[in-house]
Amino acid sequence: MKKVIFSDIIYHLYLCGVGMGISYNKLWKLLIDKKLKKKFLLEEAGLSRSTLTHMNHEEHVSTESLMKICRALQCDIGDIVEITYEKE
Repeated sequence: MKKVIFSDIIYHLYLCGVGMGISYNKLWKLLIDKKLKKKFLLEEAGLSRSTLTHMNHEEHVSTESLMKICRALQCDIGDIVEITYEKE
């Protein structure tokens, strides 16, 4: 059985003509609740400044980057991202 990963789901939605966006509002709220700064993501999760910039602009980042954040914050991917979509 093929393992389905996050990017496969996004690609499938794209093929179906569904416009997608991504929101990191859950991540920003989680950082505030834990009294952490975005600098934590650079230092503890090992994100690059460019990845953080993409996230600040609500742009897609790699699944690997999201997993790094989840490991550092000890949370699930659903705790940090939300997929937004609308039919085109």
